[in-house]
Amino acid sequence: MRFYKGQPDMSRIGKKPIVIPNGVSVDLSGEMITVKGPLGTLQYKLQDAINVVIDNNVINIAKKDEQSKDKKVNALWGLTRALIHNMVVGVSSGFEKNLEIVGVGYRATQKSNDVEFQLGYSHSILFSPPAGIKVEVVEPTKLKVKGVDKQLVGQVAANIRKLRPPEPYKGKGIRYKDEQIRRKAGKTGK
Repeated sequence: MRFYKGQPDMSRIGKKPIVIPNGVSVDLSGEMITVKGPLGTLQYKLQDAINVVIDNNVINIAKKDEQSKDKKVNALWGLTRALIHNMVVGVSSGFEKNLEIVGVGYRATQKSNDVEFQLGYSHSILFSPPAGIKVEVVEPTKLKVKGVDKQLVGQVAANIRKLRPPEPYKGKGIRYKDEQIRRKAGKTGK
């Protein structure tokens, strides 16, 4: 393992080219990049220090000033590449988060676009997803959150999980699929 005195001048993520799949079109007009695909359309406003070049179904991202050793510019370079890649993947195949409901009597039912939760409270909770996100009840205890925007899918899944976070004693609540809950021992009798 090598240790550098200064910050290296390259972003390993930023250097990778993005291949545009069939059925996806990318349009660059000024500072706005628009990605259209079979599942929808996403837009992103580019930062001033980043340059995007599209040719032969390949997107390359670079810094406008190649000699710049500014840490913020290097971070923006990799961030911009990751965001544009997520846009291309989102409009072509979409993103999905799976949630599980654990607990006796805890369940979810589909009400057109909304989902009604019974989570052990004295009332039921009606959850309405934002535009562009679909919440699907696979089973009464299993949910799928789908959409084209990766950040929005993750945020909606986190908001659903926040309705009843898993508790550490019996593990009851809403959790991500394959999420490990650290369990605690309860009180022990004499």
